[in-house]
Amino acid sequence: MKFSPLLRLVILASLSTWIPTLSHASLPPPKIHGQIAILFDVNTGEILYKKNDTVPTPVASTQKLLTALVVSKAGGLDAPVTIEKSDTLAAPVKLYLKEGDAYSRRALVQALLVRSPNDVAVALARDNAGSVEAFAEKMNREAKRVGAKQSNFVNPNGLPDPNQISTARDLACIARAAYRNPDLRSMINIKTMDFAFSDGRTTTLTNTNRVLQNYSFCNGMKTGYTILSGHCLVASGSAGGRELIAIVLKSNKSNVWNDAASLLEYGLGINREDYVNTAAN
Repeated sequence: MKFSPLLRLVILASLSTWIPTLSHASLPPPKIHGQIAILFDVNTGEILYKKNDTVPTPVASTQKLLTALVVSKAGGLDAPVTIEKSDTLAAPVKLYLKEGDAYSRRALVQALLVRSPNDVAVALARDNAGSVEAFAEKMNREAKRVGAKQSNFVNPNGLPDPNQISTARDLACIARAAYRNPDLRSMINIKTMDFAFSDGRTTTLTNTNRVLQNYSFCNGMKTGYTILSGHCLVASGSAGGRELIAIVLKSNKSNVWNDAASLLEYGLGINREDYVNTAAN
């Protein structure tokens, strides 16, 4: 049967509308190794996946998103922070800042989000509120303001404390607020940065978020680990105009990256292999 050129164009156009696309609604959710997880739409708040999302748990360094949020909202990111002796005592992950050194708040927040040094978290907290204890009060007020009602924070770095607890649902509220903060948004997707010490030395800090390093659809946010919390990851991603955040808690080192990447892949309706960062491989 022969068709006119115009009719052939009409038929081809109509057929093109039947090309299937991936959709989280048409696919089964991925199997997640982590004991606790949540996936949600940043703009609508819609929860696309949840697993034990209201179970209290320590969240390790992922709570540094809240530390960064409190500092950023206070303003003056280009003002200097002079390091005090008490700041240098934080352990175990450190940038080894020295007493008397001075750095801008901006540089310290960037280092905090990229490499997660605990001495940087303490320096920012003490600079902001006068002490870690006073800063924790600010953290708790800000957490409740953004909707995190079941959490209690006692330090700026996520190191274990019996009185420190959160949930995936609460962390989702905090991550959403951090993602919407313009200053932090420009920092959470930094893959590497050169940090200049006061004595002239420089060191390259590499982001610990392997999903960010490996896939172009990922644009942040923060890793975390302690023995009590297990391996934790807050990972944001966007594709096709949609912005999602996946949170995985109490996973392990070999599975946490795949857990978060699988959730984002599912929610965004994409094939992650189409978004591999070739520079990372």
